[in-house]
Amino acid sequence: MSPTEEDFELEMRNLPGVLNVEIRYREGHVGDMGNVVDAVTLIVQGQDAEVIRVMAKQIASLYFPEASVVVEDASSALAPRGVHVVRVALKGAHFIADDGTCEVELHYEGRIGVGRAGSGQLFGGAEATLVALRNLGFNIPFYLLSVVNVATARGWPVVVTLRPFADGDDVFGIAQAEGDVTSSAMATLNALNRFLSMAKSPDFSNE
Repeated sequence: MSPTEEDFELEMRNLPGVLNVEIRYREGHVGDMGNVVDAVTLIVQGQDAEVIRVMAKQIASLYFPEASVVVEDASSALAPRGVHVVRVALKGAHFIADDGTCEVELHYEGRIGVGRAGSGQLFGGAEATLVALRNLGFNIPFYLLSVVNVATARGWPVVVTLRPFADGDDVFGIAQAEGDVTSSAMATLNALNRFLSMAKSPDFSNE
């Protein structure tokens, strides 16, 4: 992904209420700024989809003027296909200086999952997020490959790369927030958006 594509995706993900961004590229077309984006689909929650579409179209016109923009409401975007929409909320992420660990707190359907990890604020924030997801009951078939800051026109967002334990493609997430731990946690959730939206909801009936 080129810096231009990273900037474009980050701008889309920073729009109000955006839960997921899906970008499709034009096959066989690579321009001076990287792959040519053919279409972008946003899944939003709690916002007027048409208002967000107008904002997204304005952003797209600055990067990829020919790209089409589709905005769907989360309550209906996946429901017709029989997919459970997972809304895992990040409630807190911070670095504990006393023992050098990161702590991430996630909420899902009234439950709380807390994860802790060392390895510094960037890597540790992502690791702690994976631990918190597993503590919520999700089976996450990925391991953490890399967590890096990247320079963009709007700052230093964090990019997280996860690799599946079995065969499959790496997944990427990008986010920018106050503090490396929060950015890293948000980028990890961002990388897993598609997987979580299609994952089987954890079964808590035996608890």
